Amino acid sequence: MSELKPREIAAKVLTDRLDPQDFLETSLDKAFLEHPVAPVDRRLIQELVYGVVRWQLALDHLISLKANQATVSAPAKVLLQMALYQLFWLDRVPDYAAVNETVEAAKNLGLNSQTGFLNAVLRNYCREEAETQKLLEDLKKSQPALGHAHPHWLWKRWQNRWDAEKTVALMRWNNTPPPTFARINSLKIDPVTLTARWRREGVEFQEREWDWTGDKLVYELLKYPPLAELASHQDGFFYIQDPSTLLAVQALGLKLGESVLDACAAPGGKTTFIAQRLQNQGRVVAHDIQRERLQLVRDNCERLDAHCVTISKGDSLPAITNRPIYDKILADAPCSNTGVMRRRIELRHRLHEEDFTRLQATQLGLLNRLASLVKPGGAMVYSTCSLEPEENQVVVTQFLTSRKDFVREFERQLLPFNDGVDGAYVARLRKKDRP
Repeated sequence: MSELKPREIAAKVLTDRLDPQDFLETSLDKAFLEHPVAPVDRRLIQELVYGVVRWQLALDHLISLKANQATVSAPAKVLLQMALYQLFWLDRVPDYAAVNETVEAAKNLGLNSQTGFLNAVLRNYCREEAETQKLLEDLKKSQPALGHAHPHWLWKRWQNRWDAEKTVALMRWNNTPPPTFARINSLKIDPVTLTARWRREGVEFQEREWDWTGDKLVYELLKYPPLAELASHQDGFFYIQDPSTLLAVQALGLKLGESVLDACAAPGGKTTFIAQRLQNQGRVVAHDIQRERLQLVRDNCERLDAHCVTISKGDSLPAITNRPIYDKILADAPCSNTGVMRRRIELRHRLHEEDFTRLQATQLGLLNRLASLVKPGGAMVYSTCSLEPEENQVVVTQFLTSRKDFVREFERQLLPFNDGVDGAYVARLRKKDRP
């Protein structure tokens, strides 16, 4: 076990993660390898790291009210952020513990000269707890972006498209830890058998249904052992997957025996669901430009028994032949990921408004390359986990303007505040039988 205490490990993760491009999961995984901890401490570290990054803008506002941030060292600022998060966002940590353990962590991390400052700021906030809670609630009304810890430009953009109420609902969604959804793998098990197995394994669950999922397919896991210890997961009886990701596969309109290309397949959730929908009676090619991630697809296909899937080499799209070769193609394009901001906690700090058009050329180029691989009468589904029109409707419109041999048959934007799932965009583009 690690010699460092949980708050010290969390502080090191947040301090060392100076580049906002770093993914939190990667930083945490490295920290847990270097500092092994008990499961309960692991959960606390994750809570502190995720909470601080999620509420960073609001936490920094609180710090600015008591100190000149320019004079606060990065490690001391991180400790303040963690302590304030415990004081005003976590109910289970007593005030005295948050203060004392922050001061102790500062000493252990070599910040002895900062302990008096940290102690003073935090004790002031403990005395002003009620006033500060009211201040935080008032901020959500007077300055919604700051109160909900989102960049102001993003708040303004979303408010202009929808309205203030819906944008606030979206920001609240982004600040809520996501639930865990399981998609049953009907290639290996049926719902009755799996739910009985879950009960024996101590899994608490609830069946969930949306108009594009139907019943007995998706379950919310309310309480469960670690997946690494859950035999039903290791046996490939289910796959952890947000229901929003299932819409793109359903939109393909698959028929048994068809040939399908999943052009951006990693980590394999949609690929294995395609195989499931085909009942392994067809041909699925899984491709991804990130060659190293294709091993994830391979592992998931093996675990879920999706044996109709062939993994491409990953260096380029399957070679274009003299004739189209696929009945259906799924193009799950790279995007800004604004629809999954509650899962990509660091995203709000990395995004810039120009990012929504920066990827357009990549998205449109992907569609144009794939179009030649679709059989006449076949279909291509374009999907993203973006909420932004520039990456969705605009890209599809540009594609259809240049490709008169395709028509838009279906289009849908999933919005968290309307649909209760992560944001996603899906469009099915049918290739005409004749040019």
